[in-house]
Amino acid sequence: MDYSQYHVEQTQEITELVTRTFSKSEGVDEGTLIGALIKDLFATTDSDDMFIFVAKDNGKIVGSIFFTRLTFEIDTTAFLLCPVVIDTEYQNKGVGQTLINHGLEVLKQEGVELVFTYGEPKFYERVGFEIVSEEQFKSPIPLSYLYSWLAQSLNDEVLTYIPGRSKCVAALNNLRLW
Repeated sequence: MDYSQYHVEQTQEITELVTRTFSKSEGVDEGTLIGALIKDLFATTDSDDMFIFVAKDNGKIVGSIFFTRLTFEIDTTAFLLCPVVIDTEYQNKGVGQTLINHGLEVLKQEGVELVFTYGEPKFYERVGFEIVSEEQFKSPIPLSYLYSWLAQSLNDEVLTYIPGRSKCVAALNNLRLW
């Protein structure tokens, strides 16, 4: 298994992987929604505001993760991990955890201070995330599931309160995703 940053020529393969995998696991409507999100991320997000990583097995992309800039009213370097997709044949084999850890290490080397995600706590806690509250860190969009807002410090600082609302990249500014 090879873990690396994506290359622009992989855009179509990643989009197809996301749409296919979410359609299989969450239904066609969800696959269509998340596939459209990926197309929008590629089309509208500045490269300085996004890191994308892939897992490849024998040259085939079997997993992909996206980190996009999350800004707060105070100066801090933060990114949002969303979405994470692992081909259904490769799920529950550690591929997702390894890919996320690889991405977090690169972000740490790039000076990123905080990473947030909105998802299943039991999965993300395995890679160092912890549940945080909206009182500590306002999400860009009101959350549907309050106990699914998670964060991780990449600079060994304790997670503390940041005042004001956060702002995500335009593609993620969609109530249906939150």
